Amino acid sequence: MTVTTKIRRQGGAAVVTIPPAVLKMMQLDIGDQLSLEISEGELVVKPLRAVKKRYKLSELLEGQDLMSGLNADLAWATEGDPVGHEIS
Repeated sequence: MTVTTKIRRQGGAAVVTIPPAVLKMMQLDIGDQLSLEISEGELVVKPLRAVKKRYKLSELLEGQDLMSGLNADLAWATEGDPVGHEIS
């Protein structure tokens, strides 16, 4: 698919319009980031896809020993009987 567009000025920037059909084909939306690269005198535009980091269980539990001491400060919250409409 070939699309022709013009470079126009908006404020101090040069702007190129991307037609909605092209955005849809590339699965892009307003606000997505693009990489601009010059290759052999041509402008190459590529989407930057956010890569979600997958954590291992060991990474998630790192530092848990340090956090266990904080729970001792909450002992007051588990002592005694409810006196109002607390959730038990």
